[in-house]
Amino acid sequence: MKARGRPVPLRRSGVRARNHPSWWAFFVHRCSGIALAAFLPLHFWALGEALHGASALDGFLRVTEQPLFKFAEWGLVVLLSVHLAGGLRVLVLEFRPWTGLRKNWIAATAGLALAAGLSFVLALAG
Repeated sequence: MKARGRPVPLRRSGVRARNHPSWWAFFVHRCSGIALAAFLPLHFWALGEALHGASALDGFLRVTEQPLFKFAEWGLVVLLSVHLAGGLRVLVLEFRPWTGLRKNWIAATAGLALAAGLSFVLALAG
């Protein structure tokens, strides 16, 4: 958008900047990283149960057979695939020449993450 022949700069806190697909790709990538980091203590706790013997680990694994844990497992796979796809997008943007294809890269990485999540759901159902 131009005003009097000059490009209009986006303000950092402006609403226009937050409506851009690149901002949303950044936001989803950042949030998925934070959520994965929040998952790590639970993962380390589960690994720590294995150090207390097979019976402690079996007790923990019985709890994970609940539907809520299956849904959380699906969410973890989606978070991993979204974060991986977002990281690949960042690498492509860093090392490829800048073109007008940024929205296409965002759409491709979102599609990749969705496909990974759906394939995991199909594997659970089958």
